Amino acid sequence: MYSIILNLLAILTKIFSIFMNIFYKPLRILRAPISHALGDGHAIYFIKVFICFYTLLITFKLFKTEQLSIMDTIIKQINELYKTIHSIDWDEISKIPQSGGDRVYFRITQGNHSWIATYNLNIKENETFIYFSNHFYAKGLPVPKILAVSENKLLYIQSDLGHVSLLDVIASEGKTIHVFSLFQKSVKALAHLQVLGGLGLDYQYCLTSKEFGKQAILTDLLYFKYYFLDTLQYPYDKQALINEFELLSEQLVSKDLNHFLFRDFQSRNIIVNNDEVYFIDFQGGMQGGLSYDVASLLWQAKAELSNEWKEKLVDYYMEEVQKILPSKINEAQFKKQYNGFVLLRLLQVLGAYGFRGLFERKAHFLTSIPLGLKNLKNFLEVSPLSIDTPVFAGILNWMVSEEVVQRFTPPVANEQTPLVVTINSFSYKKGLPKDETDNGGGFVFDMRGILNPGRFDAYKKLSGQDKTVQDFLTQRTKMNTFLNSVWDLIDITVVNYLERGFESLQINFGCTGGQHRSVYAAEQTARHLRNKYKVKVVLEHTNQDNWVK
Repeated sequence: MYSIILNLLAILTKIFSIFMNIFYKPLRILRAPISHALGDGHAIYFIKVFICFYTLLITFKLFKTEQLSIMDTIIKQINELYKTIHSIDWDEISKIPQSGGDRVYFRITQGNHSWIATYNLNIKENETFIYFSNHFYAKGLPVPKILAVSENKLLYIQSDLGHVSLLDVIASEGKTIHVFSLFQKSVKALAHLQVLGGLGLDYQYCLTSKEFGKQAILTDLLYFKYYFLDTLQYPYDKQALINEFELLSEQLVSKDLNHFLFRDFQSRNIIVNNDEVYFIDFQGGMQGGLSYDVASLLWQAKAELSNEWKEKLVDYYMEEVQKILPSKINEAQFKKQYNGFVLLRLLQVLGAYGFRGLFERKAHFLTSIPLGLKNLKNFLEVSPLSIDTPVFAGILNWMVSEEVVQRFTPPVANEQTPLVVTINSFSYKKGLPKDETDNGGGFVFDMRGILNPGRFDAYKKLSGQDKTVQDFLTQRTKMNTFLNSVWDLIDITVVNYLERGFESLQINFGCTGGQHRSVYAAEQTARHLRNKYKVKVVLEHTNQDNWVK
């Protein structure tokens, strides 16, 4: 973000200087007629405002071109790196949707083969992932193989383990015997990664803390406090809570910090391919105890595993890890620490949801908060807090109450809900769509600030319904940022209309030809409202008959 602002300011300053030299003297010739029309005191002011306006206009045109060229430059660099491992040109390269981090992933395909390219400005993070991957791969552990790294270490290419995660399998199959077996394979492979992968690992490469000790645990608790708890504006004794966090941190510190701790071990970071499991996104790992990662996996909110499955899988994990450890595990101590780490992980996740959703305004993190609170409530029912932390216990019991959960739970339409949302894409050349309802009003969003794919021959005869156009808009423009801002606005109105029993709302997206940008925005907004509110949506592309074909 800072580099983008600096680039924009640099362009703006340079162009303003050029235009002052070009236009100022010629425009002074017009000072007499301008003075006659506006008064002498406003003439020079008018000339400077004209130059400023023209500067801004040209700057933003150049800036959009530069932003496009940045992505083109990245793809060009990926191609150069790709040619060091493969002599045949790729068939396709496509950007993979980002999740929470700043890394940008691409899938390269050539025939039946594919690779993953990663672009990341955080060189330290790249070095960590590359070192961990090489170390684990050399030990025969299920991680990607690093195939090429750019000289500046901003890019690397790795083997493609597949695109189906364990979370995807759960969503498609449900809680089947097959899914349970995949969880068994996952915790068994985890045990090997932690114990065998930890042998000989140089923890100096760790991205943040080198070990998951008291300071790292306290950091997680404070992360939850600042990014989630404090946003709820619940009155509590802040110093007492900090004291209880200190106590909890001391209680949770493992005496055995000799193993690799994955740190973000969840079903989304487990790839399933040919019924085998593989691990990705372990660059946040450090030295630590054994129980945190298995707690993280089994209590993932979106997985929604039953207590029976959790108990069986913890026991199975302990059996498998015992086979490769030189000394016997203290089962009671392990379970006690496991329960403590379950709580810590649930709070850390709520902190992440708060940061990504409440501060960065990423909608899908906000929708995860009710699941996170429900998961925390389920845990507290089977593992109540110690009497040593009364302030913390009181806060958590209030946090999982229906009052708090409802704050983050959007209303959902049913068959009797009268509201119908009409979403139109349109061409400004043809004018705005009419609203024939009694309600009137609604929204009109101008998409012409987004770079137009229709300017390029490859997309001219396509529309916002075509994948290549969609990839262009999501990968090479600010479309995602634009739509997230749009949804922040319209969600307020949709919730209000649902609560008040309104019958209609119109939302319009316009662009030059009503074929690319507005069509994509309308399609995605319809999808957003159907998924989030289950509301009836009527979608129409009003200029479809005039699309370039």
